Amino acid sequence: MADALTIRVSASPGEVRTALLAGDRLLEAWVERPGRPDGLGDLHRGRVAALAPALSGAFVTLVGGETGFLPESEASPTRQPIAKAVHEGQVLLLRVTRAAQGGKGPRLTVRLGQTTTAAVPGNQPVLLARGPMAAERLAAQYPQAPVLVDDAALLARLRLGPRATLLRQPAFDDALEAEFEQLGQQEVPLPGGGRLLVCPTPALVALDVDSGGATLPQVNEAAVAEAARQIRLRNLAGAILLDLAGMPPKRRAALEAPLREALKPDHLVRLLGLGPLGLFEMQRQRVHPPLHEVLAGPLTPGLAALRRVARDAAAQPGRRWVLAAAPAVLAALHALPGALEEAAATLGQPLELQPEPGLAWGAESLHAR
Repeated sequence: MADALTIRVSASPGEVRTALLAGDRLLEAWVERPGRPDGLGDLHRGRVAALAPALSGAFVTLVGGETGFLPESEASPTRQPIAKAVHEGQVLLLRVTRAAQGGKGPRLTVRLGQTTTAAVPGNQPVLLARGPMAAERLAAQYPQAPVLVDDAALLARLRLGPRATLLRQPAFDDALEAEFEQLGQQEVPLPGGGRLLVCPTPALVALDVDSGGATLPQVNEAAVAEAARQIRLRNLAGAILLDLAGMPPKRRAALEAPLREALKPDHLVRLLGLGPLGLFEMQRQRVHPPLHEVLAGPLTPGLAALRRVARDAAAQPGRRWVLAAAPAVLAALHALPGALEEAAATLGQPLELQPEPGLAWGAESLHAR
């Protein structure tokens, strides 16, 4: 019998982390910053800025001057050529179908499904409604899974109904915290020895298996299963290459069926097969930003520090807390809407920020006055 699914949602200042678990096994991991959402599912009123027949689409101006792309295939129900489907200056209702990536704006569609929205006066670009958060998407996808949330304000915002439960303790235990922490690392230990290295580049993602002296067949069998799991957990996208450890091409080919089976739960990925260089080649559709992009930069250690101070303050209420961090980390916290305000609400007073130019990212320190 398969392990029961559970959705756990952990809120902290500036950040919401969501886990889909089968028993104790982590299947999906999402890290969201509500002050800076990726925009998937957002409903916009936008204006067509320019037709781009060579690209089979049109560029659309969204709120705040952001530019999105409306593919020809998504510009009309009958899939007309873009010049017949829309015209420059036309105002449209649009939904975001793919988050912005690599300097390119979000991808859009005029197909809104059953959406209804009140009219907003004027014809200027405006954001009409935010798309669902990860907890809401998972709850819709797995209607039998209970949803456990550790923050009352977040629970009130989420559209989850009676199946959601407010926890009196953190939604993530130490083991789940450690797993989320590990998802930001390049190295993934394999059961029985060896490791899987996850190496994203602008062109592709390379997954490399290092046996570390362990027995090759067992390492590679474990690596095939773990590679499929990490691709889904980290939301990797685009071209993905898996290089197993040491085996000749014919023996590698025998692992294609196990890899294909391990990838089955992930409907965004397609296994292309074993290439001429002996690498398994995969292609995965990009919808949300990959986790390594979400976690890049000084904001992640800053939010981790806010998470720690919220936990420590709960154990020592009434104290005044000071966060010492690199200027870049503090600047990132200031730039994220709501993060420091949420921390102040949790502490009952503003968090004192102390710049330390010589401090590395991830070496932040907290102390109470």
